[in-house]
Amino acid sequence: MLEKLFDLTGRKTNVRTEIVAGATTFFAMSYIIFVNPQILADAGMDRGSVFVATCLACAAGSMIMGLWANLPIAVAPGMGLNAYFTYGVVIGMGVPWQTALGAVFMSGVLFVILSLTPVREWIINAIPRALKLAISAGVGLFLIIIGLKSIGVVVDNPATLVGLGHLATLPVLLAAICFLMIGGLEARGVPGAIIIPILTVSAIGVLLGLTQYTGIVAPPPDLSPTLFKLDISNLFTLSLMVVVLSLLFVDLFDTAGTLIGVSQRAGLIGPDGKLPGMQRALLADSVANVVGACVGTSSNTAYVESAAGVRAGGRTGLTAVIVALLFLAAIFLAPLASIIAPYATGPALVFVGCVMLAGLAEVDWDDVTAFVPAAITAAAMPLTYSIATGVGIGFITYTGLKLLSGRWREASPAIVILSVLFLLKFIFVREG
Repeated sequence: MLEKLFDLTGRKTNVRTEIVAGATTFFAMSYIIFVNPQILADAGMDRGSVFVATCLACAAGSMIMGLWANLPIAVAPGMGLNAYFTYGVVIGMGVPWQTALGAVFMSGVLFVILSLTPVREWIINAIPRALKLAISAGVGLFLIIIGLKSIGVVVDNPATLVGLGHLATLPVLLAAICFLMIGGLEARGVPGAIIIPILTVSAIGVLLGLTQYTGIVAPPPDLSPTLFKLDISNLFTLSLMVVVLSLLFVDLFDTAGTLIGVSQRAGLIGPDGKLPGMQRALLADSVANVVGACVGTSSNTAYVESAAGVRAGGRTGLTAVIVALLFLAAIFLAPLASIIAPYATGPALVFVGCVMLAGLAEVDWDDVTAFVPAAITAAAMPLTYSIATGVGIGFITYTGLKLLSGRWREASPAIVILSVLFLLKFIFVREG
């Protein structure tokens, strides 16, 4: 049955590898079930209810992605989108969180409509090969800075934007051990080279008292404070429609960037530069937004941490199904899941990010109109802390160089149109 559903042999994988990959992705992104409730609680939402809503949204989106799109990519509330929801819309604009959830719902509905048409797939498949490779590398750099920040190696610095954190601490030491273990096991070709160090270092953290062990099973918190509490009655004003379109726009390119970046690394991009099943993948992401708004969480998106599972061997939707099942289990196993600390997951993200930089080697470094946009795209993602922004800056640079170099025929109409839209967005729309 699994072979028929996921074509395991055709994608050169097996059930055991997919299970390990799914568990690896889950542990790499499990922080979201703790971070997301903290952020949305600042908007006045019930933290326990948001915890359950986050798990349900992750499970629904990942399950659809796995069963229908057959891709090893997990879906969860997007970091950055949740901050925009709380600090940009609810606090910044004074919008009730119920109305903000309505905006998420409406953007999800628009997403579904676009996903049922060729528009979204046409946009993503129009991205040039150089930018596809750069997006993969940019996602890698983004993972590296996320991982280093979560460990405490990279910290805020008012003078230089970023600086070196305090390294003489047990968490940083454990993170270094975890990173070296991953590299060593990977070099030896050991299956589960990422998840074994994650679990090992987490156990050590409990023994050293860095993480408190509070049990295994706990009843799930009450979902009713956020369940179906969204309000769309007040959305039809100019300012709130801008919010809806901003959520739609950012999620579109966050998802596109992640799908391309992770799929490129998994070897799922075809010779024509297209991802088979792209439309289904986009629809899975869209439906997750609608479900998330109904249960009580901010916009969902395909997760860059899926690259950790791909690196562990995940090649089919079975990986995403395993992620979905683990998120459902996390509703009841919250105390156990909480021992997976950033010093265990951060090193995995850094290692995977290093691997994804290999995409830059395939860029044509003899063509200025190819390598400059590629370099700018890759660098902009971590420096702006946004995949969507990196894609936008890359599009604008690519189009500008093609036009100014007299090679305007190489810039497709889709790229030119998207570049203009990105430029207008950067000028007129601020996200928080």
